[in-house]
Amino acid sequence: MRICQIASGSKGNSIYVESDSSRVLIDAGLSARELTRRLLAIGVAAQDLDAVIISHEHRDHCSGAGPLCRRYNLPLYCLPQTYAALPSIGAVDYCALETAGVLRLRDLEVETFPVTHDAVAPVGFILTAGRVRVGIATDLGVVTRLVRERLQRCQVLVLETNHDEQMLQDGPYPWSLKQRIRGRHGHLSNNQAAELLGDLLWPELQAVFMAHISETNNTVELARQRIDRVLNGQNSCNPQLIVGQVAVASESFECRT
Repeated sequence: MRICQIASGSKGNSIYVESDSSRVLIDAGLSARELTRRLLAIGVAAQDLDAVIISHEHRDHCSGAGPLCRRYNLPLYCLPQTYAALPSIGAVDYCALETAGVLRLRDLEVETFPVTHDAVAPVGFILTAGRVRVGIATDLGVVTRLVRERLQRCQVLVLETNHDEQMLQDGPYPWSLKQRIRGRHGHLSNNQAAELLGDLLWPELQAVFMAHISETNNTVELARQRIDRVLNGQNSCNPQLIVGQVAVASESFECRT
């Protein structure tokens, strides 16, 4: 499987996942034009996608979904509650997902699991092709037992490292927004993400993507240092660490079977 963060951050999020026979886009938080351009930059034609799958209705995850699906006649998958809440989605070929359900696209299975975030029905994803599992958990305020269980034994993880707790505390955001970000329905801090990663380490972990890093309340260096502390304190695996950004697509990772 091949994975690439097309964009990651408060201004737009999208993840490309490719198996031998299927190509999907998880979230579409940039314009259709920019998503098309970034996909082409990694050698993917947007019209060759099999599905666009939306995690929740916030604009940084869905703003380009409607135009992209109409332009290339792509099916849009999400939970019914999410579909009803999508802003200005327009006419699309909508296909319903179920919480804890499984979508099968040839050799690729996409499972959803609920997460806590201030959206109507936010979900994370497990994508499986053959022996390879990719776990995606961004935009969640707390790591529940279910989240931790679902993300076990993945070869690739995409985990939110949204904010440094001290930078958020001292930063320019109003108190109410600070409370939202660090609340149960907000975003994971570097420390929370590191603690979660520590519970998910196993010999077959090959890559960790750091996602949704705040431009105001975090830095790549701080997030990376915190994750590196976890990885350097163990010897069961040596995953590649890849940082997602808003401005450019990340490097792609090809998962070994």
